[in-house]
Amino acid sequence: MPAGFFYAGLDKSIALVYITTMEAMVQKWGNSLGIRIPSPIVRELSLKNGSVVNINDNGNEITIKPVQKSRLSEMLERINDQNIHQEITTTGPVGKEAW
Repeated sequence: MPAGFFYAGLDKSIALVYITTMEAMVQKWGNSLGIRIPSPIVRELSLKNGSVVNINDNGNEITIKPVQKSRLSEMLERINDQNIHQEITTTGPVGKEAW
């Protein structure tokens, strides 16, 4: 059975339950402190090297959530009359730009 999993009997049935709370150690990383994210959580959240996360200080708790990239179609849907800008015109090349 993979680490982080256990079986729990519920009304004569068996359910696979995943424990997402894991202990990690804060360690020095350059001038900062870092936490390693356990591999079961990395897999579950589809994280990879370079993934962007939001880190929030909630009083005596720290939450780390993956940032979901917006799709172009979702960004275009948010354009409306209040936030659209006017057309921008240019005067032509200033240096050796190819137009």
